[in-house]
Amino acid sequence: MSELKDTQNERDDRQIAIDRVGVKSLRFPLMVKDKSGAEQHTVATVALAVDLPHHYKGTHMSRFVEVLNSHGNCLSVRDMAGLPAALLERLEAQRAHVEFEFPFFLSKPAPVTGQTGMMDYQVKFEIDAEKGGETDFIVTVMVPVATLCPCSKAISDYGAHNQRGVVTYSVRFKKPVWIEDMIKRVEQSASCELYSLLKRPDEKEVTERAYDNPVFVEDLVRNIAQASNEDAELLWYRVEAENFESIHNHNAYAVIENQLTD
Repeated sequence: MSELKDTQNERDDRQIAIDRVGVKSLRFPLMVKDKSGAEQHTVATVALAVDLPHHYKGTHMSRFVEVLNSHGNCLSVRDMAGLPAALLERLEAQRAHVEFEFPFFLSKPAPVTGQTGMMDYQVKFEIDAEKGGETDFIVTVMVPVATLCPCSKAISDYGAHNQRGVVTYSVRFKKPVWIEDMIKRVEQSASCELYSLLKRPDEKEVTERAYDNPVFVEDLVRNIAQASNEDAELLWYRVEAENFESIHNHNAYAVIENQLTD
């Protein structure tokens, strides 16, 4: 076969470097170990990128997929952590970025009857690496919760409005963190956690639990921040809460980000 023209390697004269270029929305099997030691097999949506110097016209997109598939037909977290270094070498880049977002499942017993159901949570791993530099690893969990409005409870003769919300909690860490521990921290900071299966006694319990534990969206992020500030294993965190308001035509929103001392 005659040699084919490599257009990507042609020179670009606009003198504009690209921060990230690569592939995204690629699905790939992933194996994650949970806190019990069991292996959970899931499917991740993957993004892989590198920087591109100003003098190159394009990158070689197929090489990203080659690097990903070089680890076999199912990736582990250890394999994932090594991907940026492999991308740096394969694409002769200075910086690499990878993202894996996937559903993580927990079996949760209902609070009264004990009947179990599977709860799913979205999890994201983001890894950045610089050639000859350190690797940055961020773990994010997206946790649905229930909140009950303190103001509504205080001013109403009976009842109080409540709603579902979602908390996006991201951390950098000294030692690897368990996804389950991050989820638990968020759920304990809300008015009540969510369940996939509730019978009538369970529904009564969670309704009353939320009523006894009202939190504003501000309370929610502060509760998580307070617990994070006391966690000696964290280097940084960002907590974002959004309540899907049940009686307003808007959502309530709050964010706290904090760089902790090493």
